[in-house]
Amino acid sequence: MNTPALTERIAEASPRLYARIAGLLYLIVIVGGVFAEIFVRGKLVVHGDPAATAHNIMAHETLYRLGFAAELFYCVCNVPVIVIFYNLFKVVNRNVTLLMLILDITVNTIESVSLLGHFAPLLLLGGGHHLSAFTAEQLQAAAYVSIELFEHGFGICLVFFGFDCLAMAYLIVHSKFLPRILGVLLAIEGLGYLINSSTLFLAPALQVRIFPYFAATAVAEIALCLWLLVMGVNEQRWKEQASMAGEG
Repeated sequence: MNTPALTERIAEASPRLYARIAGLLYLIVIVGGVFAEIFVRGKLVVHGDPAATAHNIMAHETLYRLGFAAELFYCVCNVPVIVIFYNLFKVVNRNVTLLMLILDITVNTIESVSLLGHFAPLLLLGGGHHLSAFTAEQLQAAAYVSIELFEHGFGICLVFFGFDCLAMAYLIVHSKFLPRILGVLLAIEGLGYLINSSTLFLAPALQVRIFPYFAATAVAEIALCLWLLVMGVNEQRWKEQASMAGEG
């Protein structure tokens, strides 16, 4: 079976349908991320207090595990989204789309590995016999550092995601089947992520103050997600662009 050819035929069969599937999966990614970050870590992690954080995690262990499961699940959902985006945008510019594909894979890989930092506190605070050599305070500190490692791993992930946003912004602006304003908003978000993550590593005290301003740029992803889910793409224009690119 010629898998690449089959993939291309599927994408070309109904680009609007597959764009809407991508929108639905993207919505799952956004909801999963918001749930894990705001309703799990945001409620359980007490910044600067390992003991209180450890107490909250163990007192709400099921919630903490659900946060991990939500993020793991949306990392899985990212995989078909990456494939669909590649097939949709390669008709615009194959090289830039390939760059976007590589950045997408890098982002998902870093984020998936970083999730170990989210899960590690459950192992450290679980009271296994092999941990008896450590004091409660040491285990609480280690659990807190694990969460910090996750957050900084996510910060690294967002550097690549910032460039990913810029690549997709270029593709949307030069496409004929999506509104250019989505690309403009995505470019602003990409720059915001780059500035925010750079500040996290170079001037963390400043990053705390500027984060709320850059967090607002996430409206670009929400707008793109909802547009794909509700409107899909302009199928006729996509096919015209695919024909011009020799993909039709």
